[in-house]
Amino acid sequence: MCGLEKISMGETGFAENIYYNETHISQLYYLTNELTEKFAGLEGEGADALRDNRIELVRASWHELSISVSDVSLSDEGQYTCSLFTMPVKTSKAYLTVLGVPEKPQISGFSSPVMEGDLMQLTCKTSGSKPAADIRWFKNDKEIKDVKYLKEEDANRKTFTVSSTLDFRVDRSDDGVAVICRVDHESLNATPQVAMQVLEIHYTPSVKIIPSTPFPQEGQSLTLTCESKGKPLPEPVLWTKDGAELPDPDRMVVSGRELNILFLNKTDNGTYRCEATNTIGQSSAEYVLIVHDVPTTLLPTTIIPSLTTAPVTTTVAITTSPSTSASSSSRRDPNSLAGQNGPDHALIGGIVAVVVFVTLCSIFLLGRYLARHKGTYLTNEAKGAEDAPDADTAIINAEGSQVNAEEKKEYFI
Repeated sequence: MCGLEKISMGETGFAENIYYNETHISQLYYLTNELTEKFAGLEGEGADALRDNRIELVRASWHELSISVSDVSLSDEGQYTCSLFTMPVKTSKAYLTVLGVPEKPQISGFSSPVMEGDLMQLTCKTSGSKPAADIRWFKNDKEIKDVKYLKEEDANRKTFTVSSTLDFRVDRSDDGVAVICRVDHESLNATPQVAMQVLEIHYTPSVKIIPSTPFPQEGQSLTLTCESKGKPLPEPVLWTKDGAELPDPDRMVVSGRELNILFLNKTDNGTYRCEATNTIGQSSAEYVLIVHDVPTTLLPTTIIPSLTTAPVTTTVAITTSPSTSASSSSRRDPNSLAGQNGPDHALIGGIVAVVVFVTLCSIFLLGRYLARHKGTYLTNEAKGAEDAPDADTAIINAEGSQVNAEEKKEYFI
């Protein structure tokens, strides 16, 4: 009975294949019959296999004859026969398969930098595999499916060269992304070989203007930030207003990518433009500035009643100064009613109430006074005239109940 030891690469034990690797040795065992043993022989690809310097006798006994084959190569693949010279002669055969370990893969086709929108074509190639290895592509740790590969057989060495080409169009999101080519083969013992290519994509800047406040008001300061991203990094940005240079450099100060406008007024209204440029191209963004008026606060409406006139509506308007408008507006509760924001408004409301009260009292007293002194008044000259009796009667009527109002007479000086 004969047998062939089976070794896995990097291990000692029994396996189906012997791997093509200089650091591993295969061993052939021969069992003999104690009573009838005459000779043990080996028949390999050559009749003089035992004369090969790589073949060495390891162990010989009445039960076993063992030899080893070092520096296994692809030429060692084939059928091996061990014979036991008894009567009759007994033989046993085993087929030795040598696996070709694939070389480390290489990625070609990348030329840095790549422009946004270009078509990228990457090729991954590995040689020396037997049987042919498998190639898989990954981008950002996600496998790319349905990628074809080509295998070419080397007729002399019985190995394969496998290649695969990946085509895709790049954009700015691919910048810095790792593309991985992975080679899987049964000789690698679940440890695949990989090659990695990090992409570098150049693209035009993207520009955005960010204001420091959404509703700028007169007297306030405003900062416009020009946020630009691109590769290569954009050069210092350029600020313009309404297509021309900034009109007031003393109040409009550029600091890096920021435009600071001090003490806003209505003349600052307009379209502000930020331009960013790199070696790939130029981009811009616009911001329309509208300076709002300083807000005013209205007190509650008060209606003053009158006996003979239409209602009079009094409204008191309080205008805050530009220097304090920003701070007061920031502390104002938008849900509170006007006139209930602070002690100044309460004081003004009290003054208005006092004025209304005094006015009502004056109207009331004046009405009573006029009612009490209503009637006919005569002078002394009128009393001494010919119609003196009528005058006396008029005086009596004025002091009486004044029932007959048609008989009243009035005399003037």
